[in-house]
Amino acid sequence: MASAEKLETPVILVAMPQVIDPFFQKTVVLLVHHDEESSLGFILNRPTQIRLEEILENMKISWSGDPEATAFFGGPVQPELGSILFGATSADALPDNASDLMPGLAITQHIGDLEILAARPPATFRFFLGYAGWGAGQLIDEIVRNDWLTAPADASLLGSRLGEEAWEGVLRSVGVDPATLPQWSPADHGGEAN
Repeated sequence: MASAEKLETPVILVAMPQVIDPFFQKTVVLLVHHDEESSLGFILNRPTQIRLEEILENMKISWSGDPEATAFFGGPVQPELGSILFGATSADALPDNASDLMPGLAITQHIGDLEILAARPPATFRFFLGYAGWGAGQLIDEIVRNDWLTAPADASLLGSRLGEEAWEGVLRSVGVDPATLPQWSPADHGGEAN
C-alpha cells in the first residue's frame, strides 16, 4: 500500500465505509494523476445504463464491440467528457493521441482515437463519462483521514464488468475482510455526506 506522502500513480483507491457521499460510497477508483495541485481518477465500478453504442451513434462513430456494452460513470466532474481506458500491449501501436498509463493499459480522450478503437475494440475497453477530481492537498487529507485505502493498480480490473462487488474484491485482494470494517451511516456524520 502506498503512503499518502509518496502517492504515485497509477494507484487504486478504495473508499472506506465512512465515505457515504453517494458518488463515492463503496467505489474503486483508478487514480491516474496526482501532484501538489490536483488529483484525477476514474471510478471503475459504476456502470451506467447508457449503452456505448448509443453514445457513439450520436457522435457519428460506429461501434463494432459488444452491443450491450455500457458507459461507466467516471466521476462527478465534467460528466459530459468522455475518456477511454483500454488494454494495450507493447506490440500494439497506440492511437496517435493515446498515452501509456501502465503496462497493459493506455488512456485517451481524443475523438480520432475513439473512432479507431470503436472500429476494432480491444478486449479491455472502458468508456468513462466524467472523472473524479481533487484540489490541492484534498486527496492526501482524505487518505490521512482513512477515507481511502490505497492498493497497487492492476489493469485486469478493467477486464470484467465490475459493479459494487468489485469493492469487496479489491479489499480482499489486499488482505482486508470487508466484514471486519465498521459500518457507517449518515447519522454517524451528523447527517452530512463526506
